[in-house]
Order: sequence, then structure tokens, then C-alpha cells
Amino acid sequence: MRKRAREVVEELRRLATEKDHANLARFGIVAPGALGVSMANIQKLAKRLGRSHELAAELWATGVYEARLLCAFVEEPERVTAAQMERWCQDFDNWGVCDTLCFKLFDQTAHAWAKAEAWCKRKAEFEKRAGFALLATLAGHDKRSGEERFLASLAWIEAGAADERNFVKKGISWALRRVGMRSPAVRKAALELAERLATAENAGARWVGRDALRDLEKRR
Repeated sequence: MRKRAREVVEELRRLATEKDHANLARFGIVAPGALGVSMANIQKLAKRLGRSHELAAELWATGVYEARLLCAFVEEPERVTAAQMERWCQDFDNWGVCDTLCFKLFDQTAHAWAKAEAWCKRKAEFEKRAGFALLATLAGHDKRSGEERFLASLAWIEAGAADERNFVKKGISWALRRVGMRSPAVRKAALELAERLATAENAGARWVGRDALRDLEKRR
């Protein structure tokens, strides 16, 4: 571990509390070796550190849960490569790191749409979760893409909806609900998909459909 990354990890250790460590299990995050630092403190530390592509690479290499969360805030989005996104995605082993990287970093990169489409087809649990988490965050943050892109993404949701793994199906529902908020036309198509899935034979697809439908129906 390089000096600066080692100093940052030591700072994270000083910020750790037993309460924040216990919260990981409460939120369903399995991260062996996690220190127990709140997201608020991680973000405060990130502001002091500033953006650094090199530091982000060093922090990711530590494997420490909180250090990897910190990468979402200190990495420089414009310097993130497609190959780097792929390497980091393959390292995802819990939803906390997966969602934070997608929500705070990956959706700002030039490769976001291509990776979302590719990852939605993956078999590994958190790689597939990443595809739908990234789609959900693009639906909320991408102000430039038109309806066509989001309408096309509904096919990825329908194709993946039969996955019954808890973190995957929750990610798929999240994506369907967020995509459905883009515009009236996209919401109509998302509602139709949710209604189809809600009556599917597959239990995972039914869960996704019903879960998304509860939220989308409020926005009719």
C-alpha cells in the first residue's frame, strides 16, 4: 500500500465507530474487514482529499470497504476508462460498493450506457446488479438522452427480470421504477411492462412487476 493510501486508510480507522460497523449487517452489507465508517464521514473526508485518479486507484487496491466507497468521490470521472470500470465491477461483492460507485461515479463517465447494457446481461450477482443500478442512476441523472434510449432499456429489464436473487431483483425493480419517471411516454411503457411482469409465471419476474407497479401506479 502506498503512503498516501495508507494514510487515508488510517484516517478511516480513526473515523470508525462500533455503531456504524453494526449498521452494515443491518443494511444487508457483507464486507469482511470493513472498518465501520458512516457515509457522511466518508463524504467529508472525500472533500478534504479532493479529486485524484491516482489516489482512487491506490484506494481501490486496498480492498477496504470504506476505501472503495471513497473512490466514488475522489476519482476523476473523465479519466475513468472502460477497462477500469470492468475491473472494478468484477470486484463488486456487496450492494453498498456497487450502488455507490454507480450512483456517484460510473454514471458520469463516457462509458456508462455501454456498461449498463453489458452488465445487465451478466450472470455474476453484483455485476448484474451493477447493470441495473447504473441504468437506474442514468434514468435520474442523464439529462441529455432522449426517450428512445430509455424505451430501449425496458427490453434489458424484461430479459433480466426472471432472476430471483434478492439483490438482483431489487436492482431491476429500482431500474424499472426510475426509468418509468423519465416522461409520460416512457412511464406508460414501463407501466405496461410492470403489469406484464406482475402476472408472470416466474416468481422473480412477478416480484419485480408487483414491486415496481406499486410505485408507478402512484404516478399515473
